[in-house]
Amino acid sequence: MRDTSLHGAGLGLRRELIPDLKAADLADLPDAIDFLELAPENWLDMGGNRRKELRHFAERRPIVAHGLSLNLGGPAPLDELFLKRVKRFLDEYGIARFTEHLSWCGDAGHLYDLLPIPFTGDAVRHVAARIRRTQDILERRIAIENASYYVAPAISEMSEIAFIRAVLEEVDCDLHLDVNNVYVNSINFAFDPRAFIDAMPAERIVYLHMAGHYQEAADLLIDTHGAAVIDPVWDLLEHTYARIGTPPTLLERDFNIPPLAELLPEVERIRFLQAQYAEQRHSGLRHEA
Repeated sequence: MRDTSLHGAGLGLRRELIPDLKAADLADLPDAIDFLELAPENWLDMGGNRRKELRHFAERRPIVAHGLSLNLGGPAPLDELFLKRVKRFLDEYGIARFTEHLSWCGDAGHLYDLLPIPFTGDAVRHVAARIRRTQDILERRIAIENASYYVAPAISEMSEIAFIRAVLEEVDCDLHLDVNNVYVNSINFAFDPRAFIDAMPAERIVYLHMAGHYQEAADLLIDTHGAAVIDPVWDLLEHTYARIGTPPTLLERDFNIPPLAELLPEVERIRFLQAQYAEQRHSGLRHEA
């Protein structure tokens, strides 16, 4: 299954926002929100009112599932029982798009952190095999997200760019480009974020994330999703749109969550930029014709 209808700007479905989302309009959601995203791990076993709330939202907007714990790069066997539970959940709510982090987060136990995968040929093949199996079980084409990290992998045979491209060449899946993660890593590891995005295969990029972060020091940013998006990250989003078009783009806010009214202007800004760059692209095609 591949979602071809998802578009526009989205917002993470966080429980803190549910009262505001339901109060915004008893029959619908704010027009600025084209879709919602959730972590399936946080909803799989919910019943009662939570289940009714999720059904309420799923009937009004498309939902994207963004996984947190699949551990695509980890050494432990892929958790296929968990994946089968996820598939039932996706099917129940009509969720076509599933994305996961290109990272690892556990071995004998879950580490509750997303750690960088060694950039090696063996790791490429290891991850690709797990992605293939994931897609077989979910019966969906998934997208992998470039992760933020703070310590470079101890063993590397290639750059992060080359590693991501190698995984995408090895397995037929899509890329979930987190624009803030690119910016955070570019500061922490001193590279050009625009060149990084330019090096990604545009035809594989199907989904974007935007988020805020915390500045620990001039050369150390922490990817928190706990603050407003800063101007350099907005600029990087514009660069991305100019290069690849306007994939569906989500505003992530996972803690320090303000009222919905304070988040909507950022979602609206995404939609405004999408409309602006879509018109520019359309005008360019008209001129070429």
